[in-house]
Amino acid sequence: MSASDYDLPKNAANHAPLSPLSYLSRTEAVYPNRIAVIHGDRRITWAQAGERCRRLASALASLGITKGDTVAAMLPNIPEMFEAHFGVPMTGAILNALNIRLDAATIAFILQHGEAKILLTDREFSATIAAALALIPAKKRPIVIDVIDDLAPPGARQGTLEYEAVLAAADPDYPITLPDDEWDAIALNYTSGTTGNPKGVVYHHRGAYLNATSNVLTWAMQAHPVYLWTLPMFHCNGWCFPWTITAMAGTHVCLRRVEPTAVLDAIVAHGVTHMCGAPIIANMLINVPDAAFPDFGGKVVEFMTAGAPPPAAVIAGIERRGFHITHVYGLTEVYGPVTVCAWQDEWNALPAEDQARIKARQGVRYHSLEGLMVADARTLAPMPKDGTTMGEVFMRGNPVMKGYLKNQKATAEAFAGGWFHTGDLGVWHPDGYIELKDRSKDIIISGGENISTIEIEDVLYRHPAILEAAVVGRPDETWGETPCAFVTLKPDATATAEELIAFCRANMARFKVPKTVVFGTLPKTSTGKMQKYVLRERAAAL
Repeated sequence: MSASDYDLPKNAANHAPLSPLSYLSRTEAVYPNRIAVIHGDRRITWAQAGERCRRLASALASLGITKGDTVAAMLPNIPEMFEAHFGVPMTGAILNALNIRLDAATIAFILQHGEAKILLTDREFSATIAAALALIPAKKRPIVIDVIDDLAPPGARQGTLEYEAVLAAADPDYPITLPDDEWDAIALNYTSGTTGNPKGVVYHHRGAYLNATSNVLTWAMQAHPVYLWTLPMFHCNGWCFPWTITAMAGTHVCLRRVEPTAVLDAIVAHGVTHMCGAPIIANMLINVPDAAFPDFGGKVVEFMTAGAPPPAAVIAGIERRGFHITHVYGLTEVYGPVTVCAWQDEWNALPAEDQARIKARQGVRYHSLEGLMVADARTLAPMPKDGTTMGEVFMRGNPVMKGYLKNQKATAEAFAGGWFHTGDLGVWHPDGYIELKDRSKDIIISGGENISTIEIEDVLYRHPAILEAAVVGRPDETWGETPCAFVTLKPDATATAEELIAFCRANMARFKVPKTVVFGTLPKTSTGKMQKYVLRERAAAL
């Protein structure tokens, strides 16, 4: 017997590319009459959902979309955004889900950089999209398909095509075809880099399939979950949950806006079992008055949270109200969460405060992630598991991006040494669980949104009165942290905090605007480098 005897070839009978598209074809065939999507008064069965996704794919193909093209979506958490996660990749195209909170200039950059051929857009964002399209040369503008949601606020249409009309004219039997290669791109998501322009993160079908499956394992999810969309689907493709819930023949409960009353009403009305979101969502629900908080009837809602580590008090507080927290960690470059604070039975005997403190750690790797370590940023030598020695967090495995679109230099830097460099700093505990301590790139996470301090500083430096500027995160009970700007004015120049905040608001997305401005001399090293750790201490003491 030799190794060659086992070298049997792949064929159509024993091999198929891994793709989350498989989940839709199975679920619509096995559970055609179960409810797939709820949105207001709308109820869509899995048979109907499958047909709508196929019609979308057919419509896109009729408009010239082929393998390798990009289709952008400026949509909130509505059925059409869910459908795009299947209909777009069915054609071999790549879905670029846009952050609906971004400003027009950034949207214009993304549409051009990703070379979007078609844009699906909701009328709520008509002003932003109109301004963005005006910044793009006419020949490079995408074809616009307007999505008319009855629950949307009024807004002008931006194109000549309307989503439902396009679907009505399309083929309901368009085939769900798997990609030729599971390494083919399925999605494009943009993340803030260390410059003003965001970087395009490319996902593949294999990673999407495996991380969607890992979500099931991480949550020990049973069949037919009822999932409430409190996490934006544009965030890392909703952490792969459009595909996860479909795999489990669950129900997607859509929510245009995440407001306390709407969230609690949906949980009670639809029997929600699972939801995800940044710690700000938990904090929002904690602050609902007792008299207005409904009785869940003894049921526990599973709540997965990530972003800035949730304070122990927030975890303890939300669990007292009928939620069970699962703390995860990840980045756009790894399809969302890929580590979890996996629970140990012996921790159940600890006081609630100690349990919450443990649960705030980022934990251990997902099933789909092959490697996770805290190591020296230069040598990649693993740090001791002592809970105190800080190093950079590194990852490797299938749920790591293909790379950055049109940016070979950044891709090579991110993968140097055969590991993905997260840029996040943390420690390794003796039990192997990691815990984040800082961010080497000074990224601020506010309400689940990543904010580049360099981008804010770049805007501040455009103000004629600014001599120097540095931005750090300031701890905030509601948002986790908010941008705090420290500025030095030019001699004889004058400017108020309100004026600088208004200037920023006019030049960037509102969620990135500094909430605090502090005037004075900025601390520097002997070589002139800004001492941001000093500024963080000052911001925390404000």
